[in-house]
Formats: sequence, structure tokens, C-alpha cells
Amino acid sequence: MNSLKSSLKVCALVVLCGSGLVSLQTGCAATPTKESTGEFVDDSTITAKVKAAFIHDEIVKAFDVSVETFKGTVQLSGFVDTSEQRSRAAQIARGIKGVHDVENKITVK
Repeated sequence: MNSLKSSLKVCALVVLCGSGLVSLQTGCAATPTKESTGEFVDDSTITAKVKAAFIHDEIVKAFDVSVETFKGTVQLSGFVDTSEQRSRAAQIARGIKGVHDVENKITVK
């Protein structure tokens, strides 16, 4: 009888631990409106690379441009002085590895 109780306790523990592992795994999964952990890290890297490229570019020098990335799509917003700066910002963003699409919502002052 004790052996049966011990076996049932072990089985219950395995089931509980297993269900906990499943919920941990799905907690990091992507949905249409939420990034997975890996996507978040990738998107953060893309955002940082785009911003760094803007600062080093002679045309853009974009301090008034915001960069957000979601699942490889970069969204640019903010203000620049010329349409050349606006176009160049999108061109730079498209050139960054991992970028799938660019939404250019930059406004020319």
C-alpha cells in the first residue's frame, strides 16, 4: 500500500512539473501581437544598429528620429529637415541585417 501511495505521489509530481515546463515554454512563444523572447532580443539589436547608423551618417544625423522594431519591421517616426534625410533614413534602415520591412513615418519640418 505504501508503495502505491509513493508511486502516485511521484506520478503527481511528474505531472505537475511537466505542466509547469509546458507553461514556461509557451510563455516565451510569439503571438501575432507579442514577440517571443528571441524576437525581442533580435528587434532590440536591429533598433540599436539603426540608431547607431543614423548617428554616423553624414546626411541623416537623426537625433529627432525614433526607431521602433517589431518582428523585423522597423518603424521610423519623428522630424528631419529635408526629404533627402527622410529617404536616407529609410535606406539605412533597410540595409540593416534582419530588417524585413520599413515603415517611414518621418515628417519633414
